[in-house]
Order: sequence, then C-alpha cells, then structure tokens
Amino acid sequence: MFKHAIVRNVARKFQDGITSCNLGKPDYNKAVIQHSDYIKALKKCGLRIFQLNADEKFPDSTFVEDTTIVNKDVAIITNLGVTSRKGEELEIKKVLERFYDNIEYIKNPGTLEGGDILKVENQYYIGLSKRTNKEGAKQLTEILEKYDYSCSTIQLVNFLHLKTGVAYIGDNNLIVSGELIDNPIFKKCNIIRVDYDEGYAANCIRVNKYVLIAKDFKRLKNSISNLGYKILEIDMSEFRKMDGGLSCLSIRF
Repeated sequence: MFKHAIVRNVARKFQDGITSCNLGKPDYNKAVIQHSDYIKALKKCGLRIFQLNADEKFPDSTFVEDTTIVNKDVAIITNLGVTSRKGEELEIKKVLERFYDNIEYIKNPGTLEGGDILKVENQYYIGLSKRTNKEGAKQLTEILEKYDYSCSTIQLVNFLHLKTGVAYIGDNNLIVSGELIDNPIFKKCNIIRVDYDEGYAANCIRVNKYVLIAKDFKRLKNSISNLGYKILEIDMSEFRKMDGGLSCLSIRF
C-alpha cells in the first residue's frame, strides 16, 4: 500500500521543456487544471501529498518520477540523462530524507531516469534508453541487490522510457504496448496487449485500490475493468504533448 506521493506544480515555462512529440505546445492553464485533477485522484487513492512549488529553472520538473527510485527499503537518487534537468532532484531528496534512512545515488558516468525503471514485485526491469545507460543500470543493480531485489535490462529502440510502453498493475497483470509486446522477458506475466492507436494509455499506474488511466482510451479501460480493477480516468492531453504520462507526475511510496 502506498501512503505518500511527491508531486511538483507545473512551471509557467512548461512548454519550453524537452519533447519529441509533434502535438503542439501545451496550454499552461489547462495543464494546471489537469495536474490538480491528478492530485485529487491520488488523494482519493488515500495518499498524503507533498506538493512542491513549481521551479522555473526546470521546465520539465513536474515530471518528478525521473529523479528517484523508491521502495520500502531504500530511496535511490538518479543521475538524470539530460544536462538541462540536473538539479531537479535536490528538493525531492529533502522530502525523502524525512522517510528514508537509506538513500543511495547513481553517479557519473552512469545516467538513469525513473521512467526507465519498472518494478514487478521483487524484480526490477531497467530500460536502456537515451536517458539511461549501461553504467547507470549496473549501479542500480548493485544497489538493489543489496536489498534482495533482482534486476534485468531491456534495450529500447523507439520508446523514450521503458514505462512509455509498459505498466505493472499488480496480480501478475502487465499492460504492454509497442516494441515490448512480444518481449520474452515478460513471459511469466499475464499480458494485456494495448492496441497501437491506444499506445499512450499503456502508461497507467496502480495506486492502492485503483488504476489510474489516461482519459479517452476505451478499449484499454475495458480490458483493465474486466480484470476487476476500479478505474480513475485523468485527462493528460497537455502532458502528452511533452512526452509525459501518469507515472511521470508523482513519486509514490
């Protein structure tokens, strides 16, 4: 059960962040409303929210997930793979210090971002991407093995981050899309395949009794609902324009 979440308000310079999408510039005011709805959903899931102020030095900093990996044993401060984002982790660390005695770090030349890390029970999958390199994966593996977690790496070809195309929603159920659908590394899981045109919605999150899913992806919503999960839909249109998804917007622990 998650008890807490860290979020950061949307910067007014949000539209100046990094994106590979061609969906146009995000509307700041609409993004603020969507972020507020996201926080309301986390509260409905029973979480206590630590809401950080926007940081105009970092347009991408509302995507807090990339800054850290957390579980019940340890918090790991990442080393972000884009120079313009380095420093986003500092305020996050201050919050985590209130809860964790064990805090570890990914260090140069390793780079690693939280969006590339998927936890399935006691197994971690590490996406090797433009943001997470082999040295970062090696360091994370060495850290997690000290706490009795196992790790595997997955080479990404098209996805920005691993969790762009996969989500674990508990009970051995794995949401999978795109280049990851037929990856044998997931063969022990019950695979819920996402149609190509609904690929964005693969980035969903299980938060206690609910699964949060991006709004307006009816087929995936029905697939998850048919498994017996309660669903909360969130409009993510403005964050999608900046390559962001539901998992990106919070650190849950």
